[in-house]
Amino acid sequence: MAEIIVVTSGKGGVGKTTSSASIACGLARRGHKVAVIDFDVGLRNLDLIMGCERRVVYDFVNVVNGEASLKQALIKDKRFENLFVLAASQTRDKDALTKEGVEKVLKDLADEGFDYILCDSPAGIEKGAFLAMYFADQAVVVVNPEVSSVRDSDRILGLLSSKTKRAENGDRVKEHLLLTRYSPKRVETGEMLSVGDVEEILGLKTVGVIPESGDVLNASNKGEPVILETTSDAAQAYDDAVARLLGDSRPMRFVTVEKKGILAKIFGG
Repeated sequence: MAEIIVVTSGKGGVGKTTSSASIACGLARRGHKVAVIDFDVGLRNLDLIMGCERRVVYDFVNVVNGEASLKQALIKDKRFENLFVLAASQTRDKDALTKEGVEKVLKDLADEGFDYILCDSPAGIEKGAFLAMYFADQAVVVVNPEVSSVRDSDRILGLLSSKTKRAENGDRVKEHLLLTRYSPKRVETGEMLSVGDVEEILGLKTVGVIPESGDVLNASNKGEPVILETTSDAAQAYDDAVARLLGDSRPMRFVTVEKKGILAKIFGG
């Protein structure tokens, strides 16, 4: 049975697609068969971050409309044999997706033996975001540690608890908090909310804290999910988050300011 995970947020630009790509790679690296779907019809980015934009022939909307088969539209990742991308359409609008069409694609993916299906949601609460979360078993809510991002995510949590298929059946989507662009130094100076602050406001447990890092942008520009840049803090933080999603226990890293040793203080290192 495929586990459907939506990666969502209330606000744009917080790192949903970056997170979707890295989580998908992290799951595939552990041997799971993974499909990641871009629900942002008209503004697709997932294929760029996954480095497969030149290989898109058919897209998600083509499959929903019966213009192409799922096998024709799925793009096999060049790094992992068990990872596939389903790109969004750049030429249609949000109304091109239907609940029935999305349900059929998800069912067909499950029938193909996928272990995990990641739904990379557009920001906000419009139709694409609603459809991305409707069939989810779990939700990764991506939040920047600043007030407007947290406030907008609170609204998403309301939808997850009331407007999903699980909610309609008296169940609930399992929710996880993923904090991105986190800077312990800025938390110390009061410019940024702490992990504890965000957890308290949203009532969620943190599955990962991704430090503020230029490695994320550099990786995206190369078409390489940042989790694969194994020496970077951001890569290690995403790997920790994937491990926790799978039920492993790992200490939370990158949440405190690194203290300089005495020699570093003397010599300015």
